[in-house]
Amino acid sequence: MELIVSELLDLNQTIGADVFTNRFYLWDILPELSDFIMTLGSSLPNDKYEILKDGVWAARTAFIDSHCRIEPPTIIDEGAQIRFGAFIRGSVIVGKNSVVGNSTELKNCILFNKVQVPHFNYVGDSVLGFSSHLGAGAIISNVRSDKKSIVVTDGTKKIETNMKKFGAILGDFVEVGCNAVINPGTIIGRNSIIYPLSMVRGKIDKWKIHKNNGQIVPKIP
Repeated sequence: MELIVSELLDLNQTIGADVFTNRFYLWDILPELSDFIMTLGSSLPNDKYEILKDGVWAARTAFIDSHCRIEPPTIIDEGAQIRFGAFIRGSVIVGKNSVVGNSTELKNCILFNKVQVPHFNYVGDSVLGFSSHLGAGAIISNVRSDKKSIVVTDGTKKIETNMKKFGAILGDFVEVGCNAVINPGTIIGRNSIIYPLSMVRGKIDKWKIHKNNGQIVPKIP
């Protein structure tokens, strides 16, 4: 199961594009994300970015509420909003004009530009593509209940990731409805929609609608 980056993600829409270079499996970036962010952050221009504390860089045009918590290493890009009550646990890139809202927790993930995780969301060990959106209460789970290594499935095909923590890869323009649960090792293709209250696992192709009864139908462009 080859997952070609360009079929899922527009790398022009993230400051972290270089971490995806020469990747066959996109989740291979996750163990390296912390070191990558530290290196990238130290190269950012002082006229556009300020150091909030050691290992935390924020664009001067970003809005960061005083009542949020941001741990290193983290980069907050231009025009992003970190709203009241957000918790960024570190190893995170928040893209340009993205929104991280109340009671949303991020850990070891990349949010491409214009991503919205605005209300009561958890995103762990994941990549959210350009202009993707999680509805209120939607969760990306990153650990199996039995704590075993995560397997990515596509029909009868299975890939052992050898990782105990891996949430999801959401392609560009993915819409996830309120209170949906995205299970560990899920891949959702570009322009797909996940209905509210859905439980999703495996690989969803681009331009699909995943209904909350598990049925998957084409999305008409």
